[in-house]
Amino acid sequence: MEILARNLGLVEAERFIMLIQKEPFDYTKWQENLFENMTIEEISKNAAEYRKNHKTKL
Repeated sequence: MEILARNLGLVEAERFIMLIQKEPFDYTKWQENLFENMTIEEISKNAAEYRKNHKTKL
């Protein structure tokens, strides 16, 4: 949980845990549909924003 919280933030980590604990849950199917209604431009913009706001030391 600590790694999830550090990388996703506490709220998103909790959301992730809740999603994968529900039965029945197909993580692969969920992942396939995660960005289904988004354009490449939207995904790229969101990723750039996330990276800007969540810089970590590598």
